[in-house]
Amino acid sequence: MQQNIYISAAKQISAQSPLSDDWVEHPLLYGESFVPAIDPDYRQYFPPNAVRRLGKILKRALLVSRQVMDEAGINSPDAIITGTGFGCIENTEIFLDAMLKEGEAYLKPTHFMQSTHNTISSLIAIDCGCHGYNMTYSHKALSFECALLDAFVRLKNGEATNVLAGGHDELTPHFHTLLQRLERMEAGTAFRSETAVGMMLTNRHVQNALCRIDGIETFYRPNDRQLKQALDRMLAYAGYRYDEIDAVMTGCNGMPADEQAYDCRCTKLFPDKKRLRYKRLFGDSFTSSALGVYAAATCLRRRHIPAHLFEEQTQDALDGATCLLLYHLSENKTHSLILLSSCGN
Repeated sequence: MQQNIYISAAKQISAQSPLSDDWVEHPLLYGESFVPAIDPDYRQYFPPNAVRRLGKILKRALLVSRQVMDEAGINSPDAIITGTGFGCIENTEIFLDAMLKEGEAYLKPTHFMQSTHNTISSLIAIDCGCHGYNMTYSHKALSFECALLDAFVRLKNGEATNVLAGGHDELTPHFHTLLQRLERMEAGTAFRSETAVGMMLTNRHVQNALCRIDGIETFYRPNDRQLKQALDRMLAYAGYRYDEIDAVMTGCNGMPADEQAYDCRCTKLFPDKKRLRYKRLFGDSFTSSALGVYAAATCLRRRHIPAHLFEEQTQDALDGATCLLLYHLSENKTHSLILLSSCGN
């Protein structure tokens, strides 16, 4: 018997209103190249000493994780799996800056302890008392897909019943400047932002789940035939036909090379499918694909795709959506396909 995997709850802190789905009806639009995430008032959720001690990314990750566990009705998950591109950049910069200015004599250990990538998963585990499987993936733009795939396989194999999966990245002004120099981002491209997404995955059917995850595939430098075979295999396993896919959500960020790569692949693989773009709302980051999954899952639970998500700005909103395919690529090297469907099907 096939084991279904569901997203039972999901929360985000991003460039849109935090911890809410207001972006569906009232999206915030930006024209800047760098937009920090909108933080809630952490004093409402944490004691004062935690607000002062924890870095931005840690407060965000801890808060969205708590919110997800509360919504899912789970005190402690069986596993915690996190994807992050560069981890705790802010604390890393503070620690390195202190080394340059003061040498190694007066360094504060807190900044060092909070600068490692796996600090995020560890902090969440300590907070909820989880002694189970704890893993962090840091593979640039494929980080969240690796975390999601790990959770998916564990749930399929019965190694866990509930898994807390997350995608977390922060961006400082200094790091943004370095990325601009490296990537030569041009005017008019999607803005860079920050990501904090937590979602609870389970292999048990629950009421009011956001959606079902029907398949995940990742690739390195695939050709069109390999991608098409993987898509056909994924659809066959899930019991779907190609014509039942309502739309394809891409991770296109608007950069010319990115646009060309996506257009070339999508024209061959999904020539007749409408395309969605979430990065025009949430921005680009190393784990922005977590926001793509969150946005698609939210649309499937509502069975409504708002007009501002469509690549074609003249497209009207679409009601009754039951199946969405997410397609991401990075530098035309790493690719991923994620198939999501409504729990009603």
